[in-house]
Amino acid sequence: MFRTSVQNVREHADVAVIGGGISGMATALRLQAAGLSTLVLEAHGHAGGCAGYYRKHGFSFDVGATTLVDFGPGGVGGELLEATGIPPLDAYELPGYRVFLPDREVVLHRDHTAWHDERLRKLGDSEAHRRFWALLDRLADTFWQASRRGIRLPVRGPADALRDLRAVGMPGVLLARHLNRTLGDALRDHSLREDHALVGLLGMLVEDTVHTGVDDAPLINAALGVTIRGAGLSRHTGGMHGFWRVLVQHYRGLGGSLRVGCRVACVEGGPGSYRLTTRQGLLHARRLVCAVPAATTASICAGLPVARRLRTYLRRDADAMGGATVVFLGVPQSEVAGQDLTHHQVLQSYARPLGDGNNMFVSVSAPGDTLSAPPGHRAVMISTHTDLTAWRGLDRTAYKQRKKEAGERLVGLARRVYPRLGERAVFTQTGTPLSYERFGFRPEGAVGGVRQNLRNTNQHAVPHDLGGPGLWLVGDSTWPGLGTVACVLGSRIVADGMLKEKGWA
Repeated sequence: MFRTSVQNVREHADVAVIGGGISGMATALRLQAAGLSTLVLEAHGHAGGCAGYYRKHGFSFDVGATTLVDFGPGGVGGELLEATGIPPLDAYELPGYRVFLPDREVVLHRDHTAWHDERLRKLGDSEAHRRFWALLDRLADTFWQASRRGIRLPVRGPADALRDLRAVGMPGVLLARHLNRTLGDALRDHSLREDHALVGLLGMLVEDTVHTGVDDAPLINAALGVTIRGAGLSRHTGGMHGFWRVLVQHYRGLGGSLRVGCRVACVEGGPGSYRLTTRQGLLHARRLVCAVPAATTASICAGLPVARRLRTYLRRDADAMGGATVVFLGVPQSEVAGQDLTHHQVLQSYARPLGDGNNMFVSVSAPGDTLSAPPGHRAVMISTHTDLTAWRGLDRTAYKQRKKEAGERLVGLARRVYPRLGERAVFTQTGTPLSYERFGFRPEGAVGGVRQNLRNTNQHAVPHDLGGPGLWLVGDSTWPGLGTVACVLGSRIVADGMLKEKGWA
């Protein structure tokens, strides 16, 4: 019924990109800058996806990612800016953030020397602690550099293998033996698995970066996640709203076309002649990039080979998806006074499982940032992971009650950081997995890709070229997974691969 009622509109592009999140827009920017005509189709009312924003009553809230990673010169994000001609961003570097553990506070400094001293002073200065941190540092240094040089996984042939060898260099070859080990393995090797403070902090960091616990987190991926601040965290003026204004304006300045409110219902055809059925009409493209969750790609491309090829991955990862609960607060500036940092992470208990407030992130807009909040006010985002099953099958009354309780709990827990938070809030809203499903079009509200483990990441990740010639996958469903830096790296792999395909002439 839907397909027969669309307008008879025909638009042609070299490449259609389905999904206007960071991976889709970064891929489109690269291809447009390379001289191809691109068309980005975004179901939501503006670009951003899970790194997007939400505006209300003069406030702009980040709905997922609140920081940019490695966007400085020479970084993964910095390479995107340079490759597409975007000037340096109007962003400020975060010096770090404060972690509130049940029995202590730890500042995760951006500066390597300060962080080295802090972790030994607050988390243990034994020989075992020093050797453990030295291992994580070696892994992080080697594989951050490899990421910046364009490493790609899974290896799909000799060309990929040779490229990766050059990217990691000899140190990386020697450290590659850790690909089949977890963070928990490394902790046990150093007799530190029962060190509650250390494991609690590491658990918080890997849950936020690879969405899993220390015993399942692949060691190399975990090392990168634990050291993400050293790679460079920054926040754009206006938060993600400010960041997206820059990207979209530059993309359109290059001649790219972004259609918002344009949900794709069906993709048919093949390389050289894809047909996309949308609410805005029938669109045509020679090549296709799916920058949406793997389950969405399988659904809208049901008649194409990629849907069949994705089935194995979707079955494997069906129980490895997670969601998020987030509270948005617009508050007077006085309610967030007293802290020298604007980003904080809070753990209530070493003994309880992580999620639903036990590990939550608190992000506050910078003072004077009037794109994020009206003068004299600040935008506050409080987020935590949650199990999707807890939100399934609820009737309207039960859902409203669970949502209310979740929001109140998060605000109450955040008062460990800001004791007066929310007392005179001028705006309060709580987002749940159902919010991400409704407004972000994420299947069942799952966000951030799969919980990574040794069976579903790196060499076992969903390949970018799974669709075959002319159809590429990118985003948090593919390697290297979740986060802005991962999606930007994926965009580089896909754009390079697509530009090398035959048939553009």
